[in-house]
Amino acid sequence: MPWTKINYPVAMKDLPEAIRNKAIEIANALLREGDLEEGILIATAISRARDWAVKQGAEKKDAEEP
Repeated sequence: MPWTKINYPVAMKDLPEAIRNKAIEIANALLREGDLEEGILIATAISRARDWAVKQGAEKKDAEEP
Protein backbone atom coordinates (compact mmCIF):
# COMPACT_ATOMS: atom_id res chain seq x y z
CA MET A 1 0.00 0.00 0.00
CA PRO A 2 1.53 3.34 -0.97
CA TRP A 3 1.91 5.99 1.71
CA THR A 4 0.49 9.51 1.58
CA LYS A 5 0.98 12.82 3.38
CA ILE A 6 -1.81 11.74 5.74
CA ASN A 7 -1.07 8.02 6.03
CA TYR A 8 2.65 7.40 6.50
CA PRO A 9 4.85 5.14 8.66
CA VAL A 10 5.09 6.00 12.36
CA ALA A 11 8.87 6.28 11.98
CA MET A 12 8.33 9.41 9.86
CA LYS A 13 6.01 11.25 12.28
CA ASP A 14 8.72 13.43 13.89
CA LEU A 15 10.44 14.43 10.64
CA PRO A 16 10.09 18.01 9.42
CA GLU A 17 7.31 18.18 6.83
CA ALA A 18 9.56 18.69 3.78
CA ILE A 19 11.80 15.77 4.74
CA ARG A 20 8.79 13.58 5.58
CA ASN A 21 7.20 14.33 2.19
CA LYS A 22 10.44 13.47 0.41
CA ALA A 23 10.77 10.28 2.49
CA ILE A 24 7.23 9.28 1.51
CA GLU A 25 8.06 9.89 -2.14
CA ILE A 26 11.23 7.81 -1.89
CA ALA A 27 9.51 5.05 0.10
CA ASN A 28 6.77 4.75 -2.51
CA ALA A 29 9.37 4.50 -5.28
CA LEU A 30 11.22 1.78 -3.35
CA LEU A 31 7.91 0.03 -2.69
CA ARG A 32 7.20 -0.09 -6.43
CA GLU A 33 10.57 -1.78 -6.96
CA GLY A 34 9.38 -4.38 -4.48
CA ASP A 35 12.67 -5.92 -3.39
CA LEU A 36 13.10 -4.55 0.16
CA GLU A 37 11.58 -5.58 3.48
CA GLU A 38 9.31 -2.82 4.81
CA GLY A 39 11.48 -1.85 7.81
CA ILE A 40 14.60 -1.53 5.66
CA LEU A 41 12.62 0.32 3.01
CA ILE A 42 11.38 2.91 5.52
CA ALA A 43 14.83 3.41 7.07
CA THR A 44 16.38 3.79 3.62
CA ALA A 45 13.75 6.33 2.57
CA ILE A 46 14.31 8.41 5.71
CA SER A 47 18.08 8.32 5.27
CA ARG A 48 17.87 9.34 1.61
CA ALA A 49 15.39 12.12 2.44
CA ARG A 50 17.76 13.51 5.08
CA ASP A 51 20.61 13.38 2.56
CA TRP A 52 18.37 15.20 0.08
CA ALA A 53 17.64 17.91 2.67
CA VAL A 54 21.35 18.42 3.37
CA LYS A 55 22.05 18.68 -0.35
CA GLN A 56 19.20 21.18 -0.77
CA GLY A 57 20.71 23.35 1.95
CA ALA A 58 24.15 23.17 0.34
CA GLU A 59 22.73 24.13 -3.06
CA LYS A 60 20.91 27.12 -1.58
CA LYS A 61 24.10 28.30 0.13
CA ASP A 62 26.08 27.92 -3.12
CA ALA A 63 23.49 30.02 -4.97
CA GLU A 64 23.72 32.80 -2.36
CA GLU A 65 27.52 33.15 -2.43
CA PRO A 66 28.93 35.80 -4.82
